Amino acid sequence: QVQLVESGGGLVQAGGSLRLSCAASGSIFSIDPMAWYRQAPGKQRELVARIISGGRTTYADSVKGRFTISRDSAKNTVYLQMNSLKLEDTAVYFCYVDHLGRSYWGQGTQVTVSS
Repeated sequence: QVQLVESGGGLVQAGGSLRLSCAASGSIFSIDPMAWYRQAPGKQRELVARIISGGRTTYADSVKGRFTISRDSAKNTVYLQMNSLKLEDTAVYFCYVDHLGRSYWGQGTQVTVSS
């Protein structure tokens, strides 16, 4: 069983920055991939960024050049640095990991971008 604890969400003005963190704990052997998803009101959950072991990353087109995903494998933690935030980035952000073929989700952290 894997537990995910997210932190770092909040309210920020457009153009600002936030950094999300997600720490995994439990009986962990191998976590891969690690990712961030988001869900805005009335919309489907969408992939924001994903990182696999070795460091290869994938980003949604809407966040390329603004968001950076990284991981600290020793700490089983994944980060999402969000810069140049836009109003449309407002959403609940969820951490996701795959552990031995099972999917785990964080509880979600609210990110609100104001004008």
